[in-house]
Amino acid sequence: MTGYASVQGEAPPAQAAGGRLGLEIRSVNSRFLDLSLRLADEVRTLEPQLRALVSERLKRGKIELRAFVEAGEAQSLQPPSPQLLQRVAALQDGVRAWLAEAGPLSVGETLRLCAQTGTAQPADWGPALLALARQALDALLAAREREGARLALMLDERVGQLRALAQEAVPLVPQLVQQQRQRFLERWAQAMQLADGAAVPDAAQERALAEAAAFALRIDVAEEITRLQSHLDEIARLIARGGEIGKRLDFLIQELHREANTLGSKSASIELTRISVDMKVLIEQMREQVQNIE
Repeated sequence: MTGYASVQGEAPPAQAAGGRLGLEIRSVNSRFLDLSLRLADEVRTLEPQLRALVSERLKRGKIELRAFVEAGEAQSLQPPSPQLLQRVAALQDGVRAWLAEAGPLSVGETLRLCAQTGTAQPADWGPALLALARQALDALLAAREREGARLALMLDERVGQLRALAQEAVPLVPQLVQQQRQRFLERWAQAMQLADGAAVPDAAQERALAEAAAFALRIDVAEEITRLQSHLDEIARLIARGGEIGKRLDFLIQELHREANTLGSKSASIELTRISVDMKVLIEQMREQVQNIE
């Protein structure tokens, strides 16, 4: 399911230069858990811990987590100390003594080297960043729960529509059997007329009755309707229960589609075919959303 959360926090007390931590996490629909992390250099070593934390809380979705460090005012304006500049100059002289062709450091390169030298160790950000990650996951899960409630309403609506279609199909089969029986009787009467009063062989009568029985069996969809209603009952129960139900719903949607296909293959009327098509449209709408449920 989709969701977004963004949190920020102050740098740990050990960071004398100050600064702020920021963390964003977003989730889009996906059948499996696909986790992508974009971390600042200062916190890159925390990637395994962040992955484990996210995997504990989320099971499905394409997740993108971004963590960044904003330099504090003191850090951004603090000039390099003379001692640090002397060290950089000495290092440069030592390199150029061996590599005479090496160019001198520019002001920008010198400032970057000094900044990197004064950067705190990544481990200093660990507790603060993990605490922010937990806050962001709480906010993301709350957003996904709100979307899940909307999806539950949609699924309940589709379940009700499928039940109504199934009820429409129930009386159609007896009507079709009766119509076919009437056609067989008419054909039988025609055969009697063509016989000019002669006795019609018993084999012909038995064959007509066998054809009528075979037709009734071929178009009987009572089992399909019963199974379809059973699957709908289970889907409604899972939605009401909540929790991690996505994979079970996936399976039930596949079963619904199978029953709707069988219903269409047994169709002996335009009306039953329409019901089968309408069912498959609703089931496909459910499938698209069910694949995104945790």
